[in-house]
Amino acid sequence: MKFFLISDNTDTQMGMRLAGIEGVVVHTKEEVEEALEKASQDKDIAIVLITHELVNMCYDHIYRIKLSCTSPLIVEIPDRHATSNISDTISKYVAQAVGIKL
Repeated sequence: MKFFLISDNTDTQMGMRLAGIEGVVVHTKEEVEEALEKASQDKDIAIVLITHELVNMCYDHIYRIKLSCTSPLIVEIPDRHATSNISDTISKYVAQAVGIKL
């Protein structure tokens, strides 16, 4: 089982490569969706790391994948500016999935 990174900047990609995690740098919604599709079809990839900005860009698409697919696990990571608030994101997913606002 492997990790795979989908990032919007090369700094994050280089840091993850140093940790042994391969990935791609994308900039458009179509590129993100294509990278997610390829990662989903690779049975060796268990976890997809995706930067905060790309999650915002493709929120609906990523949300549908998270709810309908069991693999890979999609994990949002902060971008290089560390502007992500993961607890708010988790609360949004729970509220939409269950219908209860936390």
